[in-house]
Amino acid sequence: MRSPRFKWIPLLGFFMTAAAQAEAPLLQERVQSGALAAEDQRLPSSPLVTDMEATGRSTGTQGGNIEILMASSKDTRMMTVYGYARLVGFTPDLELQPDIVERVDIEDDRRFTFHLREGHRWSDGEPFTSEDFRYFWEDIANNEDLSPFGLPEALLVNGQPPRFEVIDRHTVRYEWTSPNPLFLPAIAGARPLYIYAPGHYLKQFHAQYVDPEKLETMVDDAGVRNWAGLHTRFGHQYKFDNPDLPTLQPWICVTPAPSERFVFERNPYFHRVDSRGQQLPYLDRVIMNIASSGLIPAKAGAGESGLQARYLRLDNYPFLMEGGERNGFMVRLWEMGIGSQMAIYPNLNATDDTWRAIMQDVRFRRALSLAIDREEINQVIYFGLVSPSANTVLRQSPLYREEYAQAWTEFDLNQANALLDELGLIERNKENLRLLPDGRPMEIVIHSAGESTEQTD
Repeated sequence: MRSPRFKWIPLLGFFMTAAAQAEAPLLQERVQSGALAAEDQRLPSSPLVTDMEATGRSTGTQGGNIEILMASSKDTRMMTVYGYARLVGFTPDLELQPDIVERVDIEDDRRFTFHLREGHRWSDGEPFTSEDFRYFWEDIANNEDLSPFGLPEALLVNGQPPRFEVIDRHTVRYEWTSPNPLFLPAIAGARPLYIYAPGHYLKQFHAQYVDPEKLETMVDDAGVRNWAGLHTRFGHQYKFDNPDLPTLQPWICVTPAPSERFVFERNPYFHRVDSRGQQLPYLDRVIMNIASSGLIPAKAGAGESGLQARYLRLDNYPFLMEGGERNGFMVRLWEMGIGSQMAIYPNLNATDDTWRAIMQDVRFRRALSLAIDREEINQVIYFGLVSPSANTVLRQSPLYREEYAQAWTEFDLNQANALLDELGLIERNKENLRLLPDGRPMEIVIHSAGESTEQTD
């Protein structure tokens, strides 16, 4: 894997005028009443300046709501993806640049020193400091009750953890004995590696900080097995389903689950501003309405969504175009970022000993791939408009390799059968179905999330 580049963006001569610091409409009343500090007291001393024009966008205006449609209440997690606030993040060119942190000093890809933005605060107004990294490292990642399987994989190099060090209130360091080039990309991922947590909130659920009797009462009230389950339920940053959990994302979930309508309001302490000094995000609210995945195209066509990409298919296009003319919205063909419209993931860790051994043999996986008629799927489902390929990155990516896209994709039943014979799977039953080594029929069960009718129909 190619090591990602790290891009530094110097911010020279940044200052905000009084005009540029006009409060967002949603926050004005709270500021005027004294319930919320003024913007210059909420922002870090060095906020991240986002230059919209440099990326082909235009400077916006604060305020307004947008509604989106999702198929499940668990899709609140998508706001972590859409908001994309990370310690460091990817640019469209796959360069890494500081985001939540002010800068990262990197030495030999094995020593990483994070410098936080002074004055940065969680969404509840509490300071975001090195204590939040210490809490994660000592009280979560290295706690056997909360992390029974050990540290996240991205924190291990040759099975060894880093040496973690708190330098001062705004500086932390991770150091490995060998390079860890995957550390920052993991932090920047769509589902990121979290190495910090809001300890000031989560300590109320932690056995080290709470009276045992009080903690046991909270465990019983929550209906979980133990204090670790309690801490995990209320502390899952990626799920984004606990309105009380402080966040660093641009919007805050204000709706408790379960619900069919989740509201996300702007984070008053978000660390980014535009080039005019307006605090981001521009939108006051994102409203997520839950509907059946099969109904989402119809609801979108009826104008019930202000912005929709998820749960739409290419065969919805004519209907959506008609809906756009009736309801005044635009329909754009947008290239998807996924590597494949469909993909099968063999379970390499199946609990069934026989199946696990077969799944882990690359010859079986290659045979499975060769037995799929991708061109037929293309014609029947996608009107011949997609390119048969393996599940890999898009052609536009600098990581794309044609040999990866074409590996084992040709429809070839003879070669597929030869590979299965080579595996020793030669016995068959009277229906001519191959048998497993223990005599069971070789039947493959495929589980789907049920979110795509392309998979379930």
